[in-house]
Amino acid sequence: MIADYDELKAAVADFLNREDLTAVIPTFIRLAESRIDRDLRHWRQEKRSAATLDSQYSTLPSDFMQPIRLQILDTPTGEVKPLSMPQMLQMRADRSDRVGRPEYYAMTSGSIELFPTPDAEYNASMVYYGRIPALSVSNTTNWLLTEAPDAYLYGALVHAAPYLKDDTRLTVWESLFKLAIDTLNLSSDAAKWGGSGLQIKTRRGSP
Repeated sequence: MIADYDELKAAVADFLNREDLTAVIPTFIRLAESRIDRDLRHWRQEKRSAATLDSQYSTLPSDFMQPIRLQILDTPTGEVKPLSMPQMLQMRADRSDRVGRPEYYAMTSGSIELFPTPDAEYNASMVYYGRIPALSVSNTTNWLLTEAPDAYLYGALVHAAPYLKDDTRLTVWESLFKLAIDTLNLSSDAAKWGGSGLQIKTRRGSP
């Protein structure tokens, strides 16, 4: 069983049957984490952040990856709906860049852009997908390593194959990694929707 960061590094070395990769195995793990953040959408990644909306642009949480829902708390009908950047630009052009209670948002240059531009301070709550806390010597485990160590292991091995010029193993590691991620995504959907058949799912990319 892989229980922590050191055991994960040892398992990667064992699977590669190499003792000379101590310096680069952490890089394989970091690259795996970057890909997992892109491919995995699990309920455990969902975070909630409180914010005060008082200007056209608002900063994002430091671990932000993708929005799920933005809601103004001061009113029962306070959902702020997502737009693409072109839609936001068109909205501002068509409606004379007005001010008021925000009704729409778009992801713009690493910030949330609101329309209308807030005319006061609005208390809001954002639900979003956050990055999985990276493993390190000071953060030796996280929920993903506990729940699915195979995702970490095969993800690291996928990135080890090109480094070692081992193309024959790449397909094997890739298929096992993909299976681990797909299984996690399916189990998350089952946990959230309880087999109801509801098909509201968010994966990669902005809304």
